[in-house]
Amino acid sequence: MSKRVERLILFLIDFIVVVSVFLIWQREYMPDLEKSIGNIFLFVLVVFIFWFFIFVFFGLYMSWFTRSRTDEVLTVFKALIVGGVFILIVTFDIGRSLDSSFYLSRSMIFSYLGMMFLMEGSARILFRTIHRRLLIAGIGRRRALIVGCGRKAKNLYDEVLKAPALGYDVIGFIKTKKTEPGDGYRGVPVMGDIGELHRIIKKVSVQEILIALSHRSERNLEEIIRQCNNTQVGMKIVPDLYNLIVGQVKTNQVYGFPLIELLPHLMQPWEVGVKRSTDILISLFILIGFLPLWLLFALLIKIDSKGPIFYVQDRVGKDGKIYRMIKFRSMVDGAEKMTGPVWASYNDPRVTGFGRFMRRLRLDEIPQFVNILKGDMSLVGPRPERPHFVEKFSKEIPLYKRRLIIRPGITGWAQVKGRYDQSIEHVKEKLEYDLFYLENMSLRMDLKIILITLYVMLRGDGQ
Repeated sequence: MSKRVERLILFLIDFIVVVSVFLIWQREYMPDLEKSIGNIFLFVLVVFIFWFFIFVFFGLYMSWFTRSRTDEVLTVFKALIVGGVFILIVTFDIGRSLDSSFYLSRSMIFSYLGMMFLMEGSARILFRTIHRRLLIAGIGRRRALIVGCGRKAKNLYDEVLKAPALGYDVIGFIKTKKTEPGDGYRGVPVMGDIGELHRIIKKVSVQEILIALSHRSERNLEEIIRQCNNTQVGMKIVPDLYNLIVGQVKTNQVYGFPLIELLPHLMQPWEVGVKRSTDILISLFILIGFLPLWLLFALLIKIDSKGPIFYVQDRVGKDGKIYRMIKFRSMVDGAEKMTGPVWASYNDPRVTGFGRFMRRLRLDEIPQFVNILKGDMSLVGPRPERPHFVEKFSKEIPLYKRRLIIRPGITGWAQVKGRYDQSIEHVKEKLEYDLFYLENMSLRMDLKIILITLYVMLRGDGQ
């Protein structure tokens, strides 16, 4: 079953459940509702749209078939709690707080939420159970390749055979080195090496890549990810190796079989659209709504030190594209003419007096909202780096360029969690946070990062 079909079926299930629950509940508690509203079906549609957006926000239209059904039901419960709180707030009437009908209305809402949980949870468990039985029967299975030919790869193949509910049909192995033996395992052939992976995916219509490298090879892993770019395959990895990349993500298990998914498509298309629309709206609000303040900043920068108001510098953006990043100038003019490209540091002597104030509140970043409007940046993402350092770090740190697959951000998970770059070890630490964000990015996580950033700004803890 494709992810698109899976989401369509879930959409239909949720529509049936929401409509059925509301009609049953309405007949029991509000039999005269149709007379007062005039068109009950229009009201049902509004109710479904409300729950649809709640479920989308909680990720209930993502692919869950390889996850615990208990986890999915708990997620449904959390979504209903949030939706229920919203309903209680909207329907709250302080003028009737001492009226018995007020308390009846609360009990009516709680009964509605209870019916929703019972039917929605049951429907999803039934769907997942039927889905898994179809997979076990050989219907809707996905063609897979195992990257690796060693003991770990063979053990992975044996485990896949023991867990048919995963829905994988392994059609071949991929060598990590051309010198590795190519005799296959248990009748499954070796189809080529890592350098040919992209071609093989297209040739045999592979849908899943299962990664089981025999030894710690960051370069091999980086090449696998590069070969899978611009394809529709899902990538999953044996979790102990995943510690090389992040080491912070929980493992999902089916029948005790652990795999972690590396997502080639990091956000759903609708989330990408919402993220971009939010970037544009917030940027326009900040730049236009506070324009008098930014004009005052420009004047104070000119008074504080000689030089231009803005500092413009080449940075590496999405897919390695070079763009011109704009900031309020916070250092003396020509600060790097004598030193060349260097890291900024705590108590940097090159920072001006007003520049130090702006940095503490992170207000020197404000002009970058222009970069967001141009499409070079996003509000949240990995921090953009200069071309000199990107080339340097790419040679020293495997997977560093992985962070370039999305737009860089004014703020990000690495900025709110990591330290100022002062050594290559600090860069590696921040890369872990960036990769964690890439594998877990969502609108919810963006909101969390923005709130933490605002807290840091209000405390004046910027650097």
